[in-house]
Amino acid sequence: MAPPSDASSASRRAQSIAGHLQAPQATKSTDYKFEGWLGLDKTAAAGNMVWGEFQPKTWTEDDVDIKVSHCGICGSDIHTLRSGWGPSIYPCCVGHEIVGEAVAVGKNVKHIKVGDRVGVGAQSGSCLKSSCFECSNGLENYCTRMVGTYSSKYPDGSKSFGGYSKYVRAPAHFAVQIPKELDSAEAAPMLCAGVTMWSPLKKAGAGPGKTVGIVGIGGLGHFGLLWAKALGCDKVIAISRGSSKKEDALKMGADEFIATQEDPDWAKKNRRKLDIIISTVSDAKMPLSKYLQLLRTNGRYIQVGAPEEAIPSFRIGALIAKAVKIEGSSIGSPGELNEMLEFAAKKNIHPFIEKRDMKDANQAIVDMEDGKARYRYVLCN
Repeated sequence: MAPPSDASSASRRAQSIAGHLQAPQATKSTDYKFEGWLGLDKTAAAGNMVWGEFQPKTWTEDDVDIKVSHCGICGSDIHTLRSGWGPSIYPCCVGHEIVGEAVAVGKNVKHIKVGDRVGVGAQSGSCLKSSCFECSNGLENYCTRMVGTYSSKYPDGSKSFGGYSKYVRAPAHFAVQIPKELDSAEAAPMLCAGVTMWSPLKKAGAGPGKTVGIVGIGGLGHFGLLWAKALGCDKVIAISRGSSKKEDALKMGADEFIATQEDPDWAKKNRRKLDIIISTVSDAKMPLSKYLQLLRTNGRYIQVGAPEEAIPSFRIGALIAKAVKIEGSSIGSPGELNEMLEFAAKKNIHPFIEKRDMKDANQAIVDMEDGKARYRYVLCN
């Protein structure tokens, strides 16, 4: 894919900036170029990315190069493009729901071969040391030396670039095989949105005997409904501000639907009803105290959405009176990715996606920010 003709000057500027900011060029020569949509500053989030070349991480024999076929659009992409969670490393190429073909595989890699269909999620590095509690216990996503798939730096100083591109390079430890039963476009959003919901649901014991509430019915939330239903939970309840997504939520597996802005007594009517709540919302004004009212004794509230500002305060009595826990959860480990993908293949899970052409990435992120996605955009090369 060539960059749009009217962006040629901006593309040259992006390439120039990338050339000045990157670590020394990788030694591996290839017959393909690493190029993609680059955010040059905070305005990129408004649909102002430019197409240009970038220098991938320094090649090692533990790496894999992937020819990108599909990449889901995640809310994290937009947060990063606008430096919402802190200063991003510009120029950045976002996208961490990547599926494609392995076109180069390091000599030390045993689980992937050239030609395999593979995926990379939100993580592309950790220390992997035996002395690291997280890495030695299958919790690589919580390693203090975690490297994100984009806008992050590897130990040697080279940068990570994501999947709004033609090719990506990543350590193979964080690349997973895509089961043959799964469609590439449908598998892509599982690699971040999917596992972000899968991990806390599994750890909280979602399944028979549990009633689960999913707050926010978007890209993440819709996976929560799909997984909770497939895991066999007694009841799955979708929670959203309005009822516009009710029909879709019921198709995804919800048994009930709560529209918080349409019923002033929603918390009172549903108090002590849920064993587990997974909240995907990134709104710092979320009604947290009312969500906690929905939990039964020993209930667990797990936040996966990441607001850019502080969340509301609440009275500690809300926890003490029912032995309620408030937790956080971040993406998933390579082991969890494999487990989730095999489950999706076995249970014939089909996420609700809309395909967008890679050349239209700028408009796609604007539409995503405007809440138009139903329920995950997937960019296609």
